[in-house]
Amino acid sequence: MGRNRGTGMWNAKGVRCAVTVLAAALVLPGCAQDGGEGGNEGAPGKAGTSVSASADPTPSESYAQPEDWTDPQRWVALPRGKRTDEHGSEIEFPRTTEGAVAALAASSNSTVEGSTSHVDEQLRLYYSYVAKEDQSEAAAERVELGSIDNGKVIARDMGLKPGAPMPPGAYVRSHVIGYQVIEQSQDEVSVWLLSRVTQKAGETAEEEGSYARLLFGAKWEGTDWKLSVKATRHAQEATADKPKPKIVAPGDAAFNAAGWTAIRQAS
Repeated sequence: MGRNRGTGMWNAKGVRCAVTVLAAALVLPGCAQDGGEGGNEGAPGKAGTSVSASADPTPSESYAQPEDWTDPQRWVALPRGKRTDEHGSEIEFPRTTEGAVAALAASSNSTVEGSTSHVDEQLRLYYSYVAKEDQSEAAAERVELGSIDNGKVIARDMGLKPGAPMPPGAYVRSHVIGYQVIEQSQDEVSVWLLSRVTQKAGETAEEEGSYARLLFGAKWEGTDWKLSVKATRHAQEATADKPKPKIVAPGDAAFNAAGWTAIRQAS
């Protein structure tokens, strides 16, 4: 998926969704390749749980963002977590709906560059943000093995050597830029997330990118919100017969019509 800087066009070119090896390993929403509706069917998970996937990295084979900027009607600066854990992740978000959204966004944000590999990032997200009841040695192994495979595919797409550290100026980043709340309660919150995935093969290479729509659910666990298979299954049940929000970038008038809330970066 390459971006034409002159026109604002994002056209399909095999950009992979970097955030979802973790999700796929836990039978949570995965990432479809090169656009298209729907996603991957979930295999049976822990205790027989099965959750199908629903995520799209692009709205279509090409997406042309309008040249005229339209301010998002809804902006939110999400709360920060109270502390950073031993894996370097921000945790302990407030027990509010926006706190749950912040935790889910954090669980979907990743940066692979320099000596930080896809395996490093996905295992960090797994140990920091997945509910304890959904963690196991088998799940951690699936995350690790899936991250290795996914990293090789992404490296080949970028014209880089699989398994080698990123060269100077190269990166793969995923960052949540918008959301829609589906259901909310004191103990469980489900949302659609709108994520921007970008990659650059080196200092002189052009940045390429795509957008992904992700469906996640969080449960309150002790002192924090955690990514949960059960809560995500509830989210899928709640949205089963409803249209999915359109994938459009902030600044596009259709962003407002689609019902997204933009995330303002806290200073």
